Amino acid sequence: MKHFLQGWIARAVLSLGIVAASVGASYGQDNVVRIGFQKYGKLVLLKGRGTLEQKLKPLGYTVSWTEFPSGPPLLEALNVGAIDFGIAGETPPIFAQAAGAPLVYLAYDPPAAQGEAILVPKDSPLKSVADLRGKKVALNKGSNVHYLLVKALEKAGLKYADIQPVFLAPADALAAFTRGAVDAWVIWDPCEAAAEASTGARILTDGTGLVANHQFYFSSKRFLAENAKVVDIVLDALNEADEWTKNHIDEVAAQLSPSIGLPAPVLAASLKRESYGIRPISDEVIASQQRIADTFLRLGLLPKAITVSDLQRKSGS
Repeated sequence: MKHFLQGWIARAVLSLGIVAASVGASYGQDNVVRIGFQKYGKLVLLKGRGTLEQKLKPLGYTVSWTEFPSGPPLLEALNVGAIDFGIAGETPPIFAQAAGAPLVYLAYDPPAAQGEAILVPKDSPLKSVADLRGKKVALNKGSNVHYLLVKALEKAGLKYADIQPVFLAPADALAAFTRGAVDAWVIWDPCEAAAEASTGARILTDGTGLVANHQFYFSSKRFLAENAKVVDIVLDALNEADEWTKNHIDEVAAQLSPSIGLPAPVLAASLKRESYGIRPISDEVIASQQRIADTFLRLGLLPKAITVSDLQRKSGS
């Protein structure tokens, strides 16, 4: 199982190498909705159902799907005009906005705080977040779990400077975690669930009471301005897929297992920690994003101050 997990993460990361070629194949085509998705998430469910293609066919639109290993490269593709629509967690759009990406917040998933966690090996002597003082903690820089780590340390009375962050992509982090090169690993589902199943990793803390762990849906400003109706059809199709999944978790896990490359029980555990009911962007969730941006600016991790509400979908658009 551990080798299975290593292989799955490695394949997800290696997929980044074919992103440029795959997005370039559809770039500039008329009446094509170019969607960026990650190996796990609501867009994977929508892609598998094939219902979006049916909804867009009467309008003369087709769909092009491109897989990304994580949120940051997906949003970079949106930034350069290689895709029109995509999904990412809370933190990647903060850094994308600071870099000038012309994206728009469209909708979001409700909080899924259990979908990310700080893990320690099953035989680790660490019992609480406070025990992380001076320890090496692996994480993906600029991802949702980066913010989880900051908030968990604050709650435990520690400063970010009290630990040794080790910035690693999931595949490298898993290897370091497995061989004991780091003391803890901050990671998201389904890697979280897979690590628990394959290595017996313990959850030191998850996001409960600390972070929301929202997932956001984005389009480029230009695509929204020119195709608002199409954007709304994509969101409606997502809601339908979301509702189906909520009521058929084991069935969905079994269906997704071959394509995602993880055992159905691992996917089911992840899906049960998901949140359901995609919602339109609100002032409240934008304010939550602003707090994240301000936190990273204070820590010197964000290059400049940003105003998140500048990228909020306006009424009527």
